[in-house]
Amino acid sequence: MKTTFIAEVSGNHNGSLQRAIELVHVAALAGVSHLKLQTYTPDSITLDIDKPAFRVVDSHQLWGGESLYKLYEKAQTPYEWHEEIFALARQLGMTPFSTPFDEAAVDFLESLGVELYKVASMEIIDLPLVSYVASKGMPMIISTGTASLQEVDDAVKMARDSGCRDLTLLVCTSDYPALPDQANLARIPFLRDKYGCSVGLSDHTIGTHVSMAAIALGASVIEKHICLSRDDGGVDSGFSATPEELSQLVSFGTEVASAIGTPDSWDLLSEEQSRKHRPSIIVIRDVKAGARLTVNDIATLRPNIGMPPKFFPQVLGLRAKRDLKRGEGLSQDGVHNFSP
Repeated sequence: MKTTFIAEVSGNHNGSLQRAIELVHVAALAGVSHLKLQTYTPDSITLDIDKPAFRVVDSHQLWGGESLYKLYEKAQTPYEWHEEIFALARQLGMTPFSTPFDEAAVDFLESLGVELYKVASMEIIDLPLVSYVASKGMPMIISTGTASLQEVDDAVKMARDSGCRDLTLLVCTSDYPALPDQANLARIPFLRDKYGCSVGLSDHTIGTHVSMAAIALGASVIEKHICLSRDDGGVDSGFSATPEELSQLVSFGTEVASAIGTPDSWDLLSEEQSRKHRPSIIVIRDVKAGARLTVNDIATLRPNIGMPPKFFPQVLGLRAKRDLKRGEGLSQDGVHNFSP
């Protein structure tokens, strides 16, 4: 199994293009294949209104009491940065793409030759946006955080009806940071079987262990926010992967994915030497031709130089066809009247 790793820059550039560039290099050094931005302006995603509904609840661990407009103002990746970031990502061997939050953002990304789109968890219910993204005919990722199963059904149907032929769903818990016991990774094989598409994880937990578990359950994609340091004050840094964690995620995650293999993998080439040391029927003392074989003459021992042990009851009592020497493997041509 192969797992795709996506590094999400989000707002951890802290308003600095140079910092965003550093994050692109971090992603490339870690070995991820895809780099993701978010494409919006605060005006395209909310209104600058100071009312409770337009503020994050006071109790929120990261953004308590923050105005949505001010939060998105800090977190936005300016449109004018996209081209340079995309070019650098491509130069470093990654596929850059983004999450658009309105149709204008989709059109802008089209102008940059984007090869992939993602619909964010909150926008999964924006079916006109889902349809518009799908109409571009590119591979498409839809994150399922906040959604009911019916809402996932609606989004999948809309995407496919609108032209999407390469769909990936991401299991996601839209809490920041998310707790491991809220990950509900069992949704990964469930969604894969239900919709017949690739399913991965958008991981907002701290650390990499939940992502590893997702890979073991068959996640084809792991998306993780990245930061330079969890203490650097980035809007998402509190739950983002550090450079070291990202490298470990890609390295160890790739090993976990490769370890899953396939259920029809038997008689592995790597076990060839071990098979030579399996037990077989071996002569344990010299036997003259014509003598009947007894438990004093043969035994099931290592290595694998004689007949398989399953034939031991059948050869007992048969006569030796020729002289047998201690230490040789008992073969079919060494006994009379043997029929496997």
